[in-house]
Amino acid sequence: MAGDKVLVFGATGPAGICLLRELLFRNHPTIAYIRNPSKVPNELAANPLLEIVKGEIDDVEALSFAVAKSFIILSLLGPSSLTALPDPSIYSDFYARLFPLMRQHGVKRIMAMSTPSAGQPEDRFHLLMTLLILLVRFIAPKAYQAVRGIANVFKEQARGLDWIVYRIAGIPGASDEEAWKKGRESGGVHAGYVGDGTWSLTTNRSALARWLVDAVEDEEGMRDWIGKLPAVCGLSASKAKIT
Repeated sequence: MAGDKVLVFGATGPAGICLLRELLFRNHPTIAYIRNPSKVPNELAANPLLEIVKGEIDDVEALSFAVAKSFIILSLLGPSSLTALPDPSIYSDFYARLFPLMRQHGVKRIMAMSTPSAGQPEDRFHLLMTLLILLVRFIAPKAYQAVRGIANVFKEQARGLDWIVYRIAGIPGASDEEAWKKGRESGGVHAGYVGDGTWSLTTNRSALARWLVDAVEDEEGMRDWIGKLPAVCGLSASKAKIT
C-alpha cells in the first residue's frame, strides 16, 4: 500500500534543492533519497516535513524503504556533467530496479527527467536545438546515451505505472532561498514538444520545481501527459499564473 510522502531523487543538485524548497513551502511531507545528507541546506534538513534517507543508487533495500513511504516519485536524476559519466546505463539501470519496487508498494506515479536528445515523433525542427543535440552527441556520447536510455527504459519497462518523462534543456537559476523565491515568480512552464511555437531552450529551476509540485497536487490535470515525454520550457510571468 502506498504511503503519503513525495519521494525526490536528485535532491541535492541546484534543481533538487529548489524542488525541496517548493515542496516544503507547500507543506508536502517529503523524502529526499540522497547519498550525502550534508548537501541539504540546514534550514531544509531541520524542517519536520522532510525525511532524509541515505542510500546509494543501487541500494535496493534503502530504495524499497523510501518507496514504501511514498505515493509519488519526482526524479531529477541525470548527467550532471557532459564528460564525467563513466557508465551511460547507470540511470536506466536505476529505473529498472525502481519499477518493481513501485509495483510492490503500490506506488503508481512517477515523473522523471530527460532532455530533448531523447527525440519524439511529435517534435518539430528547431535549428538551435538540433545543433545542440549534435554537439552533445559528438562531445559527450555517454551523456547522450544516458538521457536516451532514461526515455527508453520507461517506454519498455514501466508497464502499469503512470509515468511522465519531462524533457528539459537549459535550467538556469540558483537554489538559495532568495533566488528560489524570485525564480518561482518569474514565470511558469510550458509543456509541449520541441519546435511547437512556444517551446524554448531554458526553464528556470524554481519555475520547474513549481510545475512539478503543481503536478503532485493536480493528478487529473496531468493525465494527458501520462506515458509521454513532453518537452518543457519556461514561460514569461505575463503568461503564467502564480500559485
